Amino acid sequence: MVTIENVNELAGRIFSWSTGIMVVLICIEVILRYVFNRSLIWMVELEIYLFLFSFLMAAGYAFKHDKHVRVDLFYANYSKKKKAWINLIGGIFLLTPWCIISIIGCLRYANISWRIGEVSQQPGGLPAVYLLKFSIVLGFILLLIQGIASIIKSILIINGNEELI
Repeated sequence: MVTIENVNELAGRIFSWSTGIMVVLICIEVILRYVFNRSLIWMVELEIYLFLFSFLMAAGYAFKHDKHVRVDLFYANYSKKKKAWINLIGGIFLLTPWCIISIIGCLRYANISWRIGEVSQQPGGLPAVYLLKFSIVLGFILLLIQGIASIIKSILIINGNEELI
């Protein structure tokens, strides 16, 4: 199971840099726009790409480290076993189906984009928009992988095999 989670650990470490790069690009773009009255479309689009990378590619990493959004009103006070049951049910009936539906839908969307050789509609925009769309698919695959690891952990906790985690 550690091997499964290593995929998201690596992705999180790699794509965590995209946030810093995005901030630098936004600062440069703001200076260009307000000081020099100039804007570069490719830079704005690259900021969007980097936002996607920092958000979707690191979603599995955030889930692995329990840094995702959760309403802890009741959950925080539950026993470890009850939390495992909630995580198991949520993983099987909510997270897994949502990831599978998203992967299938986004894969169709990305394939169409790739087949037509989609490029930015903006003059001076980035080429190969299909790479962005395939990144969405990859992000959901990484989240699904982490969801499966979470389901396995929950089963181990419920069965009293926590030492195997």
